[in-house]
Amino acid sequence: MATQPQPPDLTAIKQRQQKAWSSGDYGKIGVPLILLAERLCEAVDLYPGDKVLDVACGNGNSALAAARRFGEVVGLDYVPMLLEEGKERARSEGLPIDFREGDAEDLPFEDASFDAVLSTLGVMFAPDQERVAGELLRVLKPGGKIGMANWTPDSFVGELFRTMGKRVPPPAGLKPPFLWGTQERLRDLFADNLSELRAERRTFVFRYPSAEYYVEYMRDYYGPMSKAFEALDEEGQQGLHRDLVELVGRYNRSGEETAVWPVNYLEVVATKR
Repeated sequence: MATQPQPPDLTAIKQRQQKAWSSGDYGKIGVPLILLAERLCEAVDLYPGDKVLDVACGNGNSALAAARRFGEVVGLDYVPMLLEEGKERARSEGLPIDFREGDAEDLPFEDASFDAVLSTLGVMFAPDQERVAGELLRVLKPGGKIGMANWTPDSFVGELFRTMGKRVPPPAGLKPPFLWGTQERLRDLFADNLSELRAERRTFVFRYPSAEYYVEYMRDYYGPMSKAFEALDEEGQQGLHRDLVELVGRYNRSGEETAVWPVNYLEVVATKR
């Protein structure tokens, strides 16, 4: 009799993820993506005085964008270093943001606490997708909006993770985070709890001095890539480096030594019943 596959240990996976995101310095990767957060806040159509939660906020792109629109903003993440960076950014702009340490799968807030819940390239990486979706809905007021920016499966970032996964496979049984970048998965996750779901494919352009520069920069500062390299021997590291440089080369449209290429993501606005 065939044995049933064991379900993934989501707690252990989350602990490993937390260590990965705590390594390097995601702030140096995330800050250039602030345009996604500004666009998202416009799509959600935030009003001054709205109570806004930025989940898996990193160093605060969406929290800052919401606060610039005079929202009452809380930013939550489980990486203390990124929260400290967010606090420093908020202080430099004089924005009163409440940054807190916490888990996207267990939000420390009462039901129906917020007018809007945002996540820019954040909660899509949580291991328990159903639980996260339930938490986003729980803390949102009826008629409130969930705003998300999620990389799509066919994006460069989706292919980046698949390229790393060929040499350092992801945990067995874990749902790919890039499913959040599809309307089908969003409808599954939020089920019948929405009165409206709007999703628009959008494009951001990465710009780096060269493909080699991008790979080394990401290796230094992007936790998941740093951990992938650490898991390999010298030959494997050289192979992964080569794979990633070739990947950027396939997308690069600059026509010169610099690296300029488009990356697709899904901008989501979901309204709770």
